[in-house]
Amino acid sequence: MNIFLLRMPRLLLSLLVCLFLPSTFLLSQEHSVARQWNDALLQSIREDFARPPVQARNLFHTSMAMYDAWSVYDSQAQTYLLGKTVNGYTCPFKGVPPVADVEAARREAISYAVCRVMSTRFFVSPKAMGATLRFRELMQKLGYDFRNRSTDYESGAPAALGNYIAECILQMGQRDGSNEQNNHAIKDYKPVNSPLIVVNAGDPTLMYPNRWQPLKLPVAIDQNGNPMPAVQVFQSPEWGKVRPFALDDADLKIYQRNQIDYWVYHDPGPFPLLDTLQSTPESEEYKWNFALVSAWSAHLDPSDGVMWDISPKSMGNVQKYPENLAELHQFYDFETGKDAGIGRDTNPYTHQPYAAQMVPRGDYTRVLAQFWADGPKSETPPGHWFAILHHVSDHPALIKKFNGKGPLLNDLEWDVKTYFALGGAVHDAAIAAWGIKGWYDGVRPISALRYMAGRGQSSDKKLPRYDPGGIPLKPGLIELVKANDPLVGPKKENLHKIKVKAWRGYGAVKDTTNDVAGVGWILADNWTAYQLKTFVTPPFGGYISGHSTYSRAAAEMLTLLTGDAFFPGGMGEFKVQANSNFLRLEKGPSVDVNLQWATYRDASDQTSLSRIWGGIHPPFDDIPGRMIGAKVGVGAFELARTYFYVDKDKDGHFSYEDCDDNNPAVFEGKDCDK
Repeated sequence: MNIFLLRMPRLLLSLLVCLFLPSTFLLSQEHSVARQWNDALLQSIREDFARPPVQARNLFHTSMAMYDAWSVYDSQAQTYLLGKTVNGYTCPFKGVPPVADVEAARREAISYAVCRVMSTRFFVSPKAMGATLRFRELMQKLGYDFRNRSTDYESGAPAALGNYIAECILQMGQRDGSNEQNNHAIKDYKPVNSPLIVVNAGDPTLMYPNRWQPLKLPVAIDQNGNPMPAVQVFQSPEWGKVRPFALDDADLKIYQRNQIDYWVYHDPGPFPLLDTLQSTPESEEYKWNFALVSAWSAHLDPSDGVMWDISPKSMGNVQKYPENLAELHQFYDFETGKDAGIGRDTNPYTHQPYAAQMVPRGDYTRVLAQFWADGPKSETPPGHWFAILHHVSDHPALIKKFNGKGPLLNDLEWDVKTYFALGGAVHDAAIAAWGIKGWYDGVRPISALRYMAGRGQSSDKKLPRYDPGGIPLKPGLIELVKANDPLVGPKKENLHKIKVKAWRGYGAVKDTTNDVAGVGWILADNWTAYQLKTFVTPPFGGYISGHSTYSRAAAEMLTLLTGDAFFPGGMGEFKVQANSNFLRLEKGPSVDVNLQWATYRDASDQTSLSRIWGGIHPPFDDIPGRMIGAKVGVGAFELARTYFYVDKDKDGHFSYEDCDDNNPAVFEGKDCDK
């Protein structure tokens, strides 16, 4: 029996929908078939619900489909799922007969495999019709019959092979711990705090200041423009149980809360907790970290006269990362911003100095917060790094050699291998980060800052409203409202409340295309993140930073895949025009801002800082994410390369150090060619 007939009804319906939709979707033929399908996937992610862990899984599974469809026709590469048992699921495979045109067979098998996987995965997307049309149109453009659902791969038909690969991936996905059959819904987790009603002042409902608190918004829309529940639902708190690519069981800890297991890879240990009864070193770290988020909100004013050089000459090139909480204080500049990066004088490819780029600090910080929020086109953080990979792959200075060594790869082989490796990295980053998020259930800045300010100040027992659980005072940034203060109120109802110098918020913006909120003194009760008012903060715990984890994992992967720490030509760039409405929540930037990075790690580090200026994470969320991401990226690369190549002298394991054009005794045109 055709095993596609055994698939769930939603897959069969998605196939029928595709058959009867008109043809309108066109894609460039300049790129490989793998790239065309990945572009279609990224666009579908932009239209889907903003679910970073789910989309990381989709990116990995589609990359897996491409890789297995490619590797079947290779004499040296190993398949990943075909004929293997992966995470307890076995995909039987007897091999395929030789084909006359290998590259044509690969293109066809890849197309059927990816199309079937994507058609199923985006069936419940809010724009499922558009996604299904997109996939059907691409199949038609490539000359393939979408109605062909045969899985008889032993016949030698590449379409049947692609369908069979998709069937195996979809069956594996039903038992990988993601709860796909219930649209990845939460099974057991429940928040301990009642929602924060963001439009109201303060945070009177927060009972546990160390735990995540859902937000309640008048209108809630995710970063892809899709309506969400008014009260946030923690996204993927049990994702640590999803089967990984390269994460090692030796790095896994299983914790239990309320008889519920939480799986945690690369456990960073708990973040510093707030003690509301007494001042402790740990509690002081909690307060300093969240106070820094408020202080950096004061950097979001393009008219404050502060100018920064945002070129690689002054930004990036971090020499050492903090190894403990105390070192955070030296790494992040509390008052003026930035981190410990020292910049670089010279572009190693042009041998010319990096040119300075002076812009208002407030324009740089605002653009940064929005650019890295979920990607410039909302393809979520894991998809954003695939878009960056595309930028790198298209650069004329890139030489497509695996790890920068061995023979030149054609576009299809390069795309298939880099997607598979990067897909594995972002998938593992999601599992590691969200496993930690679910277990530690960390509070977000908006809750912590409003809560501490509601208690008072914790700096001086002689001043009014002292409370050991209050916020620390910082002259010029965090102060008490005095009797002659404009914020005191007509009846002095705000006397001795906490005020902060910060972004003035949504109330200061009537027209997002013409108004700029700017920075000023506001009551801390009204502090909010630099995000859209229909979103405010992501619907999941803060600790650890998912952006930091994804980005560092991807940066390490791109460094290893290209064999170079630097972007091609020594520079990666993204240009934002002045007054282009790029910010969406207010006018700006006021000048052209060209985000620039010398290395992939520089871009990753910039991502991490953007989340502080965006009001999403404190430093103690950031650094563990960077460190775990580095481990995840390297681990995924080391595993991925073992599938690509065979080194006869290394007991079947490829050693990319040996793959050198200048070493014919090792290379001989074969070891690295397949």
